[in-house]
Amino acid sequence: MNDCLFFGLNPKLIKNEPYKIAKPIQFKFENENENENEKQIKQISSGNFATIFLFENGKAIEYLNENYSNQNTEKIQIEENIQKVTVGYDNEAILTKEGNVFAKGEDINPKNPNEFINISSLIEDTNDRIIQDIVSGLSSIYLLTSNQNVYGIGSNEYSQLGFDSETLEITEKPILMMKNVSKIFSGNSSLHVFLLNSNQELFGCGDNRYGQLGLGESTKEESIQKLTQIQNIPKGKIIDIQCGWTYSIMLIENENPNPKRKLYSCGYHEVNGLGKNDCYEFTEIKSSLFENDDNILDFSVGFAHTLILTSNPKLIGFGDNLFGQLGTGDINLQSIPIQIELPKLRFNENISNYHVYCGYNSSFLYYSPFLSSFSNLEEDLIKLFERKEFCDISFKTKNGEIIEAHKLILKYRLNQNQNEIEKLQEIISKKSIKESNQIFEMIYSNNSNINPILYSEIKEIINSNEKIEETMKRIYLNENENEKDFIIERKEKQYKFPKLILIMRSELYRGMFLSVTEDKSNKVTDYSELSNKSFQIFEYWIYSNQIKDEIQITQEIIDELEIGIDYFQLNQTNPNLFDLLINKFNNQNQNQNQNKNQN
Repeated sequence: MNDCLFFGLNPKLIKNEPYKIAKPIQFKFENENENENEKQIKQISSGNFATIFLFENGKAIEYLNENYSNQNTEKIQIEENIQKVTVGYDNEAILTKEGNVFAKGEDINPKNPNEFINISSLIEDTNDRIIQDIVSGLSSIYLLTSNQNVYGIGSNEYSQLGFDSETLEITEKPILMMKNVSKIFSGNSSLHVFLLNSNQELFGCGDNRYGQLGLGESTKEESIQKLTQIQNIPKGKIIDIQCGWTYSIMLIENENPNPKRKLYSCGYHEVNGLGKNDCYEFTEIKSSLFENDDNILDFSVGFAHTLILTSNPKLIGFGDNLFGQLGTGDINLQSIPIQIELPKLRFNENISNYHVYCGYNSSFLYYSPFLSSFSNLEEDLIKLFERKEFCDISFKTKNGEIIEAHKLILKYRLNQNQNEIEKLQEIISKKSIKESNQIFEMIYSNNSNINPILYSEIKEIINSNEKIEETMKRIYLNENENEKDFIIERKEKQYKFPKLILIMRSELYRGMFLSVTEDKSNKVTDYSELSNKSFQIFEYWIYSNQIKDEIQITQEIIDELEIGIDYFQLNQTNPNLFDLLINKFNNQNQNQNQNKNQN
């Protein structure tokens, strides 16, 4: 399925359509029916000069706008093993699955701006060249390495690279901006950037002419020359920040027992959604359109417009509309949120699989099941349910179809009450097979966005406020011998696991349990080279995707577990076990050095 709608500025993207498209129209790829399985959209990124569609198979198509200089073609096939793409005003970058970044642009490669070069290979520290994430600003590109360091390349006209613009106007090599970073936030038209560290502390630098850094009214400098901590931000977890030319929008999940996501804005008043004077601190966007039952699933910011998709579902927008990029059918600016008429897409399929994306002066509403915000453990639980391995309980739908599930998972995901499974059976008996599958997906993943209406029916019987990580830790701590039905013997010590957990996380044991051999014993001897200390780290990670705080990491442990990851064929996660080990090792060494200096 390739539902994709386009509206706004249309230079050559859709043929035989006007320059301005003020009402959403269907975007179709050439020969779509022939390549439907190959062209499942994973991501869209669009700037002033180009738009790139990335597909699930790792290939991409680049559409060039008519004002793209020195190009004689309208469309380019990019045959790479691509993980992510990002497009700024006049720059583009491609992140491969191997962690390399290829980029082009006037401020990236001034001598040959239309030629992709490997900018990750230009990082001076050769141990820091594996890239985990990329983000484009208007004329800069930011790289997040696997060591959690951020580098910037390109223009520094407004100090958006964190250095004084008078001493560094542009750089053709990535320069280190900040260490211990978990996320980068910027935008295709932004001259400012935000960096979030692992302690949820937010830092920003760059253009601040309209207060778009949220530093407060007392800080009105045109640009902030070095990364500065943003102090006055709302309480809660920062989910995302999107940056436009003159404003910023922040999505915060509060810390209430029933988490609620809210949007906060700062910057230029005509486009910040607040409908008032320029705002110098992040302030909540309040609107009757954000009702109590709504949950913000996705939002995006372009040059000067914003689109929001909620779970009801509603499509909401505000800001500049000169090119029809709000999809309202006119070109009138909207300074406060308005609801946009939803097109006839297949929202009954799964609303959380739809996404909005704002290009420079264009907009997209599209279907992509590959951008769901599951954590790794949630993904593995969903896979466990979908593959139906070792199911030991069944439920019957209203039409008599049978759905199988796992008692162990239901025991911990449902409330601690023997009647909850009976209540679940009663609910399933009134639902179709499709609705029933969605109910189990929500129980296994704790993702209410799969079907918010159905979720309201099961909310009372499940641990709706407990994160999957906490559920897994409860399974880990439980000493019930019957639940931990598999023993791994090693070096005169036994480790007990539920088979289900090993199936979820290790392809080695999944293959072992599903083999057709006659050996069906519940015990195996482990001949890996891991010490017991390293194996205990592996054991805890299998359940929690974490490393215990009190564990001291040594180079020997890192070397052992690097081999162990291959031996146990661990499912790929982000961050993966090896990255967690390296980060913890570096942090421990840094803390030890600081303590020595203080003494």
